[in-house]
Amino acid sequence: MIDSKLDELLTIALDAATAACGEIVDVYKSGDFQAEVKGDNSPLTVADKRAHDVIVSFLQPTGLPVLSEEGKAIPYGERMDWEYFWMVDPLDGTKEFLKRNGEFTVNIALIRGNKPVIGVVAVPVNGDVYYATGEEAYLKRNNTITKLKHRGPTDLTTPGLRVVASRSHLNAETEKFISNLRNPSLVSSGSSLKFMLLAEGSADVYPRYAPTMEWGTAAAHAIVNAVGLKVTRQGSSEELLYNK
Repeated sequence: MIDSKLDELLTIALDAATAACGEIVDVYKSGDFQAEVKGDNSPLTVADKRAHDVIVSFLQPTGLPVLSEEGKAIPYGERMDWEYFWMVDPLDGTKEFLKRNGEFTVNIALIRGNKPVIGVVAVPVNGDVYYATGEEAYLKRNNTITKLKHRGPTDLTTPGLRVVASRSHLNAETEKFISNLRNPSLVSSGSSLKFMLLAEGSADVYPRYAPTMEWGTAAAHAIVNAVGLKVTRQGSSEELLYNK
């Protein structure tokens, strides 16, 4: 039943992301971030909270559960049997937001059976919106919508691969991965925009050996899947699963 409404749900997610971007830009321009530190030492601003609130106001009428980074914690026993739910990161890249470098996003995904089937990644500062459902992904930029090209899996033996990695904060595992490639070059960005470099064809591979959170990857995962790429667990061919 819900599968027949995916286009309608995508439209709702796009509207929610656009509204959240408006809230974030208002705070960004004001300079009054009201930053605080959460229990895991990650930053939280009033923009995170306002974006969460407006996204929930759009998604709740769908009747599907919402799991958001800035929402209340929901015990696994309560959510383990969810077939469909929204996975939301209202402001991915809060550290980038505080640095005022523009490299932060709004992430909204619809999860079905532990896999993302809709993904929306919106960039508040420049208005770019990446989105996907099924095997089609699009980029809305300057009011023009472009279908993102389908790509095959990356052959790691190809020379000159473009690797998404921090130029200044490479850990040992990432350095080892890169050292095994032939004449690679590095490209970098903040938040889920790292994945969008892959989706848009500006990068070839994104190794990540540091911990990550489900809401930080779910929406981007749907988009890179739609262009023919996978998000796999380190050392495995299995794709990431959600609602663990």
